[in-house]
Amino acid sequence: MTTWTKRFPAREFQRDLLDWFARERRDLPWRQDRDPYKVWVSEVMLQQTRVETVIPYFEKFIRQFPTLEALADADEDEVLKAWEGLGYYSRVRNLHAAVKEVKERYGGKVPDNPDEFSKLKGVGPYTVGAVLSLAYGVPEPAVDGNVMRVLSRLFLVTDDIAKASTRKRFEQIVREIMAYEQPGAFNEALIELGALVCTPRRPSCLLCPVQAHCRAFAEGVPEELPVKTKKTAVKQVPLAVAVLTDQDGRILIRKRDHTGLLANLWEFPSCEMKGEGETENLERAFLNEQGLDVKLGEPIASFDHVFSHLVWKLTVFYGRLLDGERLEEPYRLVSERELETYAFPVSHQRVWREYQEHAGEVRRLR
Repeated sequence: MTTWTKRFPAREFQRDLLDWFARERRDLPWRQDRDPYKVWVSEVMLQQTRVETVIPYFEKFIRQFPTLEALADADEDEVLKAWEGLGYYSRVRNLHAAVKEVKERYGGKVPDNPDEFSKLKGVGPYTVGAVLSLAYGVPEPAVDGNVMRVLSRLFLVTDDIAKASTRKRFEQIVREIMAYEQPGAFNEALIELGALVCTPRRPSCLLCPVQAHCRAFAEGVPEELPVKTKKTAVKQVPLAVAVLTDQDGRILIRKRDHTGLLANLWEFPSCEMKGEGETENLERAFLNEQGLDVKLGEPIASFDHVFSHLVWKLTVFYGRLLDGERLEEPYRLVSERELETYAFPVSHQRVWREYQEHAGEVRRLR
């Protein structure tokens, strides 16, 4: 037993938390069915994404891929298109690879053994705890950002939550205070408490069902926890993105590499802007760097797209592709209707919206 939980009234805490959860739990689509596959999909979608955003994506995804076998048999481009807009695409690529392995190795049944499940691609400790406790009642901790915030306040833990060792400590705490007869409900209730009551800013301490057990509330310091080191400054990359059409009105797109950022998604051609980014310099850059002979108009929009580790500062151009006869992969010319079938990252979906909004206003190319 850890020093934090030695005198902690675990039974009273479990009762207060679970009674509150039974009354206040949100009616979410993935809570209607404890099918391990659907629980798994929802947990992957919920990583780094708000519940409100996930709901329509989850419902659409399950309609399109209602079973694990349906997802395992689907083409990757089809899966990426269904995920389009959710971001963090490595999540769905890993999920797709993992369900294929489940189909081949486990006959389509999601393993209920933590060791076996954790060996699947993209399955970390949180996913193991969330899926196995919710779907199978396996008493494994599911420690996400919400849970770390709740526990850091509940037990007045001042360790840096950015460190892996702190997460391990929280996992041990959960094992010591868990309601073993209801592990799924317990994990879900902790997460729900962090999402609805024990929020990052201005937590609703006076409404908290476990306020009587909270050391941070007793000390008057809930908003000072959890402790987390600040991120280093992110890199900023200025990019010129061009929506290019050929003489037949077809649009030029390209497929990103199969590894790295936004792997296997489609995008409009781009190049890094250097200096003032005069049109002539950019046309030369497209030719030298990508072998594209283009004529660019004036910029029609600019915006930032923020990743966790860098910022794209995008400037959108409209232009003509002057010689599309010798195009090779990863480039492709498509019609506007065909464009709708390709999966684009959020940043390039916005590029296309900006183009559609401003295309009629663009000056004719010289």
